Amino acid sequence: MAMPLLTYGAMAYVLAVYNNSPLTLSDDGRTYIAQACGREREDRIWEAWLEFVPDDGSPVLRSQRETTQPNRTALEYWASGLTPVYLKGALERTLTPPPAVVEPPVVSAVYDGPAPTQIPTTTGAREAEPVLDPFSVYAKGEDLLRRQLAALSRRHLIAIITGYELADEARVDLDVLTVPELIELIADGVRWRLSA
Repeated sequence: MAMPLLTYGAMAYVLAVYNNSPLTLSDDGRTYIAQACGREREDRIWEAWLEFVPDDGSPVLRSQRETTQPNRTALEYWASGLTPVYLKGALERTLTPPPAVVEPPVVSAVYDGPAPTQIPTTTGAREAEPVLDPFSVYAKGEDLLRRQLAALSRRHLIAIITGYELADEARVDLDVLTVPELIELIADGVRWRLSA
């Protein structure tokens, strides 16, 4: 297990050396001895990392920060609990470079804002079949006709007007009328036709 070393006087300290857990990775064939190191930061918080000393004299590897603790005693306690599995994972993380962060290129917007809201056109509505016979519903009452018309979409209302020829499209622009105006146009057209 971990063997605490009393290496004081330097800025960074070796907290433990894990001689009983040599680490060998299959891809490079080297054997590493791990040691936990730590230091007190300027903000008085202690941080620790791991160093991996290879058996062939090649450069010592160093992990990124593994932990931060409020004091050295807590840091030493952390180091005393590291398992061989943790150490092997830390070595693998150290040997595996983090993925490169690709910053998206800085591009300027082409427009200063979104496209304006478009009013739906009724081009296809004039080709649609009417979904309601306004004359048969009017026979049951004008109020019923108005309620049923209010449940329909603008496209359906225009289809009723054009299908039953309730307005002279040369004189009335259906595309600019509101839904209540379309309903009024249908009711008036049916009433006028039945009275004629």
